[in-house]
Amino acid sequence: MGDGTAAAIKVLRVEGKQREREFRMEVDLLSRLHSQFLIGFLGYCADQHHRLLVFEYMPNGCLQQHLHPPPSQSDKPFRSLDWRARLRIALDCARGLEFLHEHSVPAVIHRDFKCSNILLDQNFGAKISDFGMAKTGWDKVNFQVQTRVIGTTGYVAPEYASTGRLTTKSDVYSYGVVLLELLTGRTPVDTSRPQEEQVLVSWALPRLTNREKVVEMVDPSLQGQYSKKELIQVAAIAAVCVQSEADYRPLITDVVQSLIPLIRNASSTCATPARINNDKVQITMP
Repeated sequence: MGDGTAAAIKVLRVEGKQREREFRMEVDLLSRLHSQFLIGFLGYCADQHHRLLVFEYMPNGCLQQHLHPPPSQSDKPFRSLDWRARLRIALDCARGLEFLHEHSVPAVIHRDFKCSNILLDQNFGAKISDFGMAKTGWDKVNFQVQTRVIGTTGYVAPEYASTGRLTTKSDVYSYGVVLLELLTGRTPVDTSRPQEEQVLVSWALPRLTNREKVVEMVDPSLQGQYSKKELIQVAAIAAVCVQSEADYRPLITDVVQSLIPLIRNASSTCATPARINNDKVQITMP
């Protein structure tokens, strides 16, 4: 930037009236979204065939790079995230989605929430990015959209994939997948693994509510440096977020309220027990 501030520039290809309309809608949406948990939008350029979006620069890249660095970049200094960093990222992301679902006017469904769209600042605080596929609606309580199915394999909620019905609970499902990635270090889909382990959600779900098996799922890079009590509580949150029935998933606000005590007690081995409550579900560990 002119004042020396670093910025990130996203270059878009705009071909045809529909893509131009989508670009204008994204600019309008970004201009109205202001939260410390969303990527900062600095401006845009629309000059003939060039369409550029300008964002604040996030020096630590995206969460994908730290959890799943590609072999070709194994020599790069991606940080292995410790337990406390993962808890903070989980809470920051939940707060970002809470802003979109509960505090934005109109309400926003992100529609493509995933690790590569979670950016990390100099302190490894997380911010949600990429709103090109987002949908808006005025009814926060009954907000749902019937739309063509687009998204990333492994993150798409079952009801959205099968019917095209999109709600805020669709984002909650995607959030649950990211939470599983933070817990296990695995990708949502990994065809190099045995068939029963290839899809993260179906492999993890029966293990998340078993105190012994959930420990076996933990990302080996954590080297056992985590609170087992906090792990069990985060696993319970992930379990309800990835329920196949949308009605049994929590509101993202419930997730935020369940994570806050864990962050406050991240340095203690006796974190306050967290439970998710809404009118359909109440999870306790066996």
